[in-house]
Amino acid sequence: MSVVEEVVFSPYSGTVETVLTEERNHVYEWERLFLIKTKSGKIEEISIGISGYITSLPVKKGQVVNTHTVLATIQDDMIITGSD
Repeated sequence: MSVVEEVVFSPYSGTVETVLTEERNHVYEWERLFLIKTKSGKIEEISIGISGYITSLPVKKGQVVNTHTVLATIQDDMIITGSD
């Protein structure tokens, strides 16, 4: 079985308001991972449609990010948990 790692990029430019997980944590599909305060002042929630383990978490609270910034890397556990 191959290992699949997914890179999570910031969909917004702004400042990391909150990091809601830690490296090596297991996260679930659509779990909130980050809150980003955009340049317009709106707080945006960041989540991803896979579950797995955080293998890298290179951002910290207060860090300025843009759409090229890697927020996290997640090793997909390949377990489908969503529902209709």
